[in-house]
Amino acid sequence: MKHLSLFCVLLIDFLEHGATINSVRYCETLQKLRKAIQNKRRGKLSSKILFLHDNARPHTANRTREVLNAFKWEIFPHPPYSPDLAPSDFHLFLRMKTWLEPQRFDDDVELWAGVTDWLNLRRSVIYDNGITKLVHRYDKCLNLFGEYVEN
Repeated sequence: MKHLSLFCVLLIDFLEHGATINSVRYCETLQKLRKAIQNKRRGKLSSKILFLHDNARPHTANRTREVLNAFKWEIFPHPPYSPDLAPSDFHLFLRMKTWLEPQRFDDDVELWAGVTDWLNLRRSVIYDNGITKLVHRYDKCLNLFGEYVEN
């Protein structure tokens, strides 16, 4: 039986070397994400979108809230000081770090191509497992009244 996943990479967006994330740049990324959902998950934008991001300043800025409200996306609450609730942090980036460690790239473009290939080659079960772990970690965080969760 073939495993059909609801989870896959919808958008890979790299920040230019030396640049920082601010609310303007983050909103541009959100616009790209919305377009990617529209193109890769036809009809999904007419359904409820539950969006998880942490409490970093660009994510909580008024401009960002306005964009997300205009999209009519529901924000999944993220307890303060719990950065390890994002599956990318506790699940995906650990694997990527292991893969990246022995790699050598001549420039940012080569690095971006390598990372893009790596992300796109991950089996969907990898993404499913990250979301499944999120449920346990989030529950643990709530039971600790929002305290930081390590494992």
